[in-house]
Amino acid sequence: MQTAEFELRTTRRTELQPITAAIAELLRHQAWQNGVLTVFVPHTTAGVTINENADPDVARDMTLLLDELVPDSPRFRHAEGNSDAHIKATLCGSSVQVIVRAGKPWLGAWQGIYFCEFDGPRTRTVRLAFS
Repeated sequence: MQTAEFELRTTRRTELQPITAAIAELLRHQAWQNGVLTVFVPHTTAGVTINENADPDVARDMTLLLDELVPDSPRFRHAEGNSDAHIKATLCGSSVQVIVRAGKPWLGAWQGIYFCEFDGPRTRTVRLAFS
């Protein structure tokens, strides 16, 4: 197994940031050709998902709904005040797997990989494992 990582900067409390291009560039740089790539986010208030990347309104709609489903609440007891971010991260998950074919993520025609920020803005890390 081979590994790599990169950092990104988020700009809002809740956002879905496309990272497919950054992952494709890292695959090219590492010369990883054919296999399975695990994309892992080592944060408890962030996640990663695969969804439509053709229309940016899809990511916007997803963040709006997640904020409606899990708003900040005075009922939450977590002292840092970001329980909503922890819950949203659990809903999205901390990793996805992608087939790599000929050095590129082998995604569907409309798919992209998104970093999911729920407690930003922050500098975050994305870790990759290729086998």
